[in-house]
Amino acid sequence: MSHGSPMIADDIEAYLREHEQKDLLRFITCGSVDDGKSTLIGRLLHDSKMIYEDQLAAITQASKTSGTTGDEVDLALLVDGLQSEREQGITIDVAYRFFSTDKRKFIIADTPGHEQYTRNMATGASTASLAIILIDARYGVQTQTRRHSYIADLLGIQHLVVAINKMDLVGYSQARYEEIVEEYQSVAEKLNAQDIRFVPMSALKGDNVVNKSTTMAWHEGPALLELLESVEISHDQNLRDLRLPVQYVNRPNLDFRGYCGTLAAGILHPGQAVRALPSCKTSTVERIVTFDGDLAAAYPGQAITVTLVDEIDISRGDWLIAVDDEVPLASRFEADIVWMHEATLEPGKLYDFKLATRDLAGKVTAIDYQVDVNTLEQRHADHLDLNTIARCHVEVTAPIPVDDYRTSPSTGSFIIIDRLSNITVGAGMIHQQLVCDTAYEYRAHDSKANVVWNRTSVTQAMREKLNGHAGKCVWFTGYSGSGKSTLANALEVKLNRLGYHTMLLDGDNVRHGLCKDLGMGEADRAENIRRIGEVARIFAEAGVIVITAFISPFRKDRDAARALFDEDRFIEVHVDTPLDICEQRDPKGLYQKAREGKIKDFTGIDSPYEVPKRAEMTCSTADLEQGGIINNLLKII
Repeated sequence: MSHGSPMIADDIEAYLREHEQKDLLRFITCGSVDDGKSTLIGRLLHDSKMIYEDQLAAITQASKTSGTTGDEVDLALLVDGLQSEREQGITIDVAYRFFSTDKRKFIIADTPGHEQYTRNMATGASTASLAIILIDARYGVQTQTRRHSYIADLLGIQHLVVAINKMDLVGYSQARYEEIVEEYQSVAEKLNAQDIRFVPMSALKGDNVVNKSTTMAWHEGPALLELLESVEISHDQNLRDLRLPVQYVNRPNLDFRGYCGTLAAGILHPGQAVRALPSCKTSTVERIVTFDGDLAAAYPGQAITVTLVDEIDISRGDWLIAVDDEVPLASRFEADIVWMHEATLEPGKLYDFKLATRDLAGKVTAIDYQVDVNTLEQRHADHLDLNTIARCHVEVTAPIPVDDYRTSPSTGSFIIIDRLSNITVGAGMIHQQLVCDTAYEYRAHDSKANVVWNRTSVTQAMREKLNGHAGKCVWFTGYSGSGKSTLANALEVKLNRLGYHTMLLDGDNVRHGLCKDLGMGEADRAENIRRIGEVARIFAEAGVIVITAFISPFRKDRDAARALFDEDRFIEVHVDTPLDICEQRDPKGLYQKAREGKIKDFTGIDSPYEVPKRAEMTCSTADLEQGGIINNLLKII
């Protein structure tokens, strides 16, 4: 191996001491099939002079029989070591490689691009701090690009490098590069990762991998290796919240009791007050013991043994946390689960769960939604197939400390194990800490009853996905006889023929049942509209287009109904037919009765009508025919 540092030959011990002080970056390469992930790693190893001469000779020989690069050495063979990988020219298993530069040490995980090996990709991503998402410049963003970006983000990877590879095959076109960058932005908008960078390159030719490309001088950013050397990962670790899952109680003699484990988060030092979970007993750290001697402080990732001033009951699976940290204990929590087995996950089936160092039985009680990795939309699911990802409710047999995965990945994650075969079938990331073990949430309300909000497992987005359209409210308002009910009925017929799910709420109809206890006074009319608004909201949340036809004369009542909906989900239609024409029509004889004094507070006669100020549409049945009005409405809906 020809390494860049002369210290290897001159002073190996000095080189090793210097090497120990470098920080370590774990990263993965992922993306669609044939995007060049293995070739990229091979190029990094080759150009950073981290390939042994016998390795280079071996892959040079293998390139003649298994290579895919013509007469050139196929560097992908450095990591595609399985016979089946070389025969098919794909990556199947996760391959790990180590290399270093003068600035940093690296561990690379080459992950598969095929959909059926997504579980292998998730395994490689679970320990990585950075992900390189490769995109073939010829094809742009693919399904696996979205899938792997989502999984990397789901697993809490905060740094993404989008490497647009094979630029040599598109003539090193800057326009094509910028087009793919813009295309990926639609994916990036749905991710939580804040640090996303783009690099145009050719792994085969070496452009912008280790050295800056002379053929892509238009790219002002650094080469890939410079990005990897400079990305800031020291702040990624959680140094605030102390988490030490106890793996083993060390009791070699009567005079020593130590609690062994790997510090998952926070900084621990002697004299610090700690609390044990789930017992909630408190004590103080006496010593931090290691093979090399006691430590003055311990940091995340260090394997340590802790002794306490007090003898309290702590066993494997318990946690030590800072005495002031608030960590809820719960037997139920929400989690994102990646299913990794051909046998489907079925809610209610008993599995073994391993959370940090704790083993216990549990089950998935409900599936909130499954994520469509092509669009990142949510859809209904009653089971999980291989490689699917879903938000689930999990219930275990005993209360345990619950951490948010994004706050503390080591203690906020778990694996699911089949109880018969002992095979790992799934991996989960806890979504949120649950202070109470319920499916309720507290929302501000003015109800006279002592109530909470009961969250449903099937969301509005899932209902709308099933229906094929969004839920909305089309609210017709205007004088009696203006044509509201006629237009509402015609609109429902048209939408129904087009395949939309609809419900028509007519003013007279609801007073036969829902509002039969209400009169026609101002207070009762306001309550009538309030009830209709609430019912319309429920229909809209079911993914239905609900159509209402009510005089609803007062602006504040209509505005209160509008406030129940998102901005684009409420369509107010003012049927502005002149009052004299409405009175001429008088289909129910109401105007005549109002003129005779038989009906009090009748809109237009002895009660006002407040014209809408921001109606989405205004029309008049006196000026336009029904078909034209309905067609204009369809454009808005």
